[in-house]
Amino acid sequence: MISTDTDILATAEAWAKAGRGVALATVVETWGSAPRPVGSHLVIDGEGNFLGSVSGGCVEGAVVAEAGDVIAEGKPRTLEFGVADETAWQVGLSCGGRIKVYVEPVRA
Repeated sequence: MISTDTDILATAEAWAKAGRGVALATVVETWGSAPRPVGSHLVIDGEGNFLGSVSGGCVEGAVVAEAGDVIAEGKPRTLEFGVADETAWQVGLSCGGRIKVYVEPVRA
């Protein structure tokens, strides 16, 4: 079962208040066939625990890895995944579309 946005955002807030490093990933743009719609969220902590989904599994691992850097640096970044990109196949994006994911640090 996919968690609701309310669950994901509440978890992000709770983890941050508990002193964990936290990042929030949000799908901000899609084109063609995309597994999750714009507005989908994934919250990640500094140890790699996560809740939610931004890709239905096809790029989640890459987003979790990038979130670790966002937490460490404290600076947001935008990630792009598409079937035309060489990296798309490395992370498993074979659905034929493109997605853009904004990853930002969460502070208590």
